[in-house]
Amino acid sequence: MKASETVDVLVVGGGIVGLASARALSLTNPNLKIALYEKESDVAAHQTGHNSGVIHAGLYYKPGSSKARLCARGRALLVAYCEEHNIPFEICGKLVLATDRSEVSRLEELRQRGLANGLSDIHLLTEEAIAEYEPEARGVAALYVPETGIVDYGEVARHYARDIEARGVTIARGERVVAIGFRKDGRRRVEATTRVAEAKCVVLCGGLLADRLAKLAGIKTDVTVVPFRGEYYELVESRRGLVKNLIYPVPDPSFPFLGVHFTRMVSGGVEAGPNAVLALAREGYRWRDVSLRDSLGTLAFPGFWRLARKHMRMGAYEVWRSLSKAAFTRSMQRLVPNITNRDTFRAGAGVRAQAMRPDGSLVDDFAFEAGEGVLAVLNAPSPAATASLAIGEVIRDQVLKIGAFS
Repeated sequence: MKASETVDVLVVGGGIVGLASARALSLTNPNLKIALYEKESDVAAHQTGHNSGVIHAGLYYKPGSSKARLCARGRALLVAYCEEHNIPFEICGKLVLATDRSEVSRLEELRQRGLANGLSDIHLLTEEAIAEYEPEARGVAALYVPETGIVDYGEVARHYARDIEARGVTIARGERVVAIGFRKDGRRRVEATTRVAEAKCVVLCGGLLADRLAKLAGIKTDVTVVPFRGEYYELVESRRGLVKNLIYPVPDPSFPFLGVHFTRMVSGGVEAGPNAVLALAREGYRWRDVSLRDSLGTLAFPGFWRLARKHMRMGAYEVWRSLSKAAFTRSMQRLVPNITNRDTFRAGAGVRAQAMRPDGSLVDDFAFEAGEGVLAVLNAPSPAATASLAIGEVIRDQVLKIGAFS
């Protein structure tokens, strides 16, 4: 027989957004009885734990969007949290590098967008000035963004988990939610692997399984998650000096992914990546990780085929770059020409939960959907880790309304 419990709020999903939401609720009302179910053996097992660790400044986001607003507030809250808890981080700045004259006008567009989003010290660099920040980088111009930083989000999430457990929140690990129903008294009944919870409000922070959990709870949505794997290489220790901090390309407005870039990590290593290939499983970090259910679900989704037709040539190149280290190295050499195949080794990968609609359009901003006694996070893409504490505040406010908690 499964263990039964009654709580005020049940959070499903132990990634950084779910943990931040439980934290915000516990801080606001310490009398709330809160539980969190995570299907893996520990928190931060998927998108959070495979994050590249960038503290985003908010350069790319449409002014006034949830991404722009929550990134700005979330960055300030995150930095304060790291300082309070002695979590290693660094505000090191980054370069957005134009390698072709045709990209220079887009640098100015990005600068204007960054200024509109509250960044105060971003400025354009001439070709000659680039070496002052990144001696090995080569470009015709660059944008310097000093507010960008680095941190280990897995470590941040584990701190969140310890925080909420100290406040009385129960984190039940190894609990996969299999059913979400109703009781006659209006509470939600959530059945997991070994536990059953009755909750006044359920918060779904499912990440790669966000759409499935929402539908399990009876929320009608046309959003489907399509998983894209991003693969990384890492510089060998003797060649880490090729990159001082972070070097990004100018984003291609016709392609939905950012492209290969360099990120120095707080551990001292330097990552290069990611590419973007269709994952054959929602939690598929290697080509051999295949889920028949996930693959058939993607192939049956009309939005995927509309996106694929639009970006067929680029998609084929991304697959080739996944299979060919030489092709991946050529992408790195666009930014840092002196890198060779011998300077890198294949490192980890992450899977991005790309929320899409049937017409092939991407859900670009954060997306939440409320139902009877439930709040679903349908889309929490980058910069969700940077913005996690601010997103937690938004979810807290909505949950307090849904549950009518005082």
